[in-house]
Amino acid sequence: MQAVRQCTVCASRATGALVWNQTDMSVLRLNKSSLRRGAACIRFLSSSESRKPGNQKLGEPTKPSHMSIASLSVAHGLCAAPFTQQVENLSHDSLIRRAATVVTDSSCTFLSQTTLAYVDALTEYSKAVHSRIAFQRRYLASLGKLTQAEEDSFQQAINSWRAEASERLVECKRYESAWINAVSLCKMAAEAACASGAQQASNSLRTNIQVAQSQVEDALKLSAEADKKLAETKVEEIQRMAEYTSFLEDSEEREVHEAYLRED
Repeated sequence: MQAVRQCTVCASRATGALVWNQTDMSVLRLNKSSLRRGAACIRFLSSSESRKPGNQKLGEPTKPSHMSIASLSVAHGLCAAPFTQQVENLSHDSLIRRAATVVTDSSCTFLSQTTLAYVDALTEYSKAVHSRIAFQRRYLASLGKLTQAEEDSFQQAINSWRAEASERLVECKRYESAWINAVSLCKMAAEAACASGAQQASNSLRTNIQVAQSQVEDALKLSAEADKKLAETKVEEIQRMAEYTSFLEDSEEREVHEAYLRED
């Protein structure tokens, strides 16, 4: 009867495994097979145990605490359950690693958003500066050949692009501050993840930091080139305006001199 009790435990555990692992079809088939073998074992052993003296009385409750799947597997081999229950590791170290991974993911999102905003602001600033340079050079090349309306149109366009560049520069400084904070946060998150054992998350975040820094460096180079060309254009403007002013003064002197000669 002891073997019957053991097979009963085997069958009940196999039944519980059917419900618990209902999404795993491969384990479900193994559990069904174990249940069928357990039921067959119960029927066989019940018939053999009923002929032995000292059997358990009818209606006497069994004691599951005395049953052992391992002993039944060794004695008969038919009722051993061929599956293992995967127990999720919920230790403190595991929970800390998971939390560190969540922090690295959030930090990476913060970094990517600030990088995108900062790079876009730098790009738009460079475009505005180049547009201002283009209009300013066209204006300088046409000095003395423009009507008053055309000159006013050029000045309006130049002032508009100057204001656009100033607004973009303010955005650049604002996003630069947020981006620097994001980089610092990501570095701390990467160090924390490494210390907690989440090495893969730490390495991934460090790689993202390098990519973000490379993108920002490229955008900063473009804006620096735009500033350099703007400075060169300002020098050209000063020289061109000086030449034009000198030309106007010479023209006025010649006109005065010619008028004086005509009076004579």
